[in-house]
Amino acid sequence: MTTVGLLCPGHAAEDDFPRIEMLLGTDVRLPLVHADMGEPDRLAEGVAELRLAGAECVVWASASGSFMYGWDGAHEHTRALAVAAGLPASSTSFAFAHAVRALGVGRVAVAAGYPRDVTDRFVAFLKAAGTEVVSDGAGGPEGAGPDRASAPEGDGGEAGAREEVMELARAGDHPDAQAVLLPDTALHTVAYLPELEESLGKPVLTANQVTVWEGLRLTERRARGRGLGALFAGPE
Repeated sequence: MTTVGLLCPGHAAEDDFPRIEMLLGTDVRLPLVHADMGEPDRLAEGVAELRLAGAECVVWASASGSFMYGWDGAHEHTRALAVAAGLPASSTSFAFAHAVRALGVGRVAVAAGYPRDVTDRFVAFLKAAGTEVVSDGAGGPEGAGPDRASAPEGDGGEAGAREEVMELARAGDHPDAQAVLLPDTALHTVAYLPELEESLGKPVLTANQVTVWEGLRLTERRARGRGLGALFAGPE
C-alpha cells in the first residue's frame, strides 16, 4: 500500500482524487486534508491528520499557491511544508516541472484559466525549471482568482465541464508544443484525459493528475493507470 497525503488550501475539484485512486487500483490511497499554509495551527492539524492516515509524503495540492512565490520562494514554501509534516513534500507547481522532464518533452503550451498576470507567473516558473513555453494563453476573466472554482454556470453539469476543459486545451495548444499543460487545480480534468490527448495528439498534463504522480514519485512508486494519460502510461 502506498499512501500519498494531499494538503489542499480550498474546495474545488478535489473529487478528481478519488477517481484517480480508483483508476490506479486498490494499493494506492490519497487521503486529503484542507489546510492553509498561512495558518500554522491549521497546517499542523492537517499534516498530523495525514500522518495518522499513513501518509508517506505530502503534496501541496495547489499550483498557484506555490508558483506565485517564484522559483526560489516555491522551494522555501516546500521546505517549510516538509519540516511541518516531517515527511518528503512537494507541490503541484514542482509536479508540473518534474512531469515535463519525465515525459522527455522540451516545449510546452500552457492552457490556463487564470488571468494574464497569474499565467505569466506560471510561465516564469516553468522557464526557471528549464522548460520552453511556446504558447501561454490565459483564459480567466479579469479579477478571477488563481485556482478558482470553475463549475460551469447553468445546468451544463458534467457536459458543460467537459466542454470547458476541451475548449481551454484546444485554445491553448500550439503546433510546436510537445505537451499541453492545464495548471488550474479547480478544473475537473481527470475524466477527460484520454479524450484530451486523443483530440490534441500529444500528452496533456493537468493539475490534479500531476499532483498525484508527484506524490508517487516522492515515494519512489512507479504506478500505471489506464485513463490517466501518457504520464501514467509507462513504457510500452
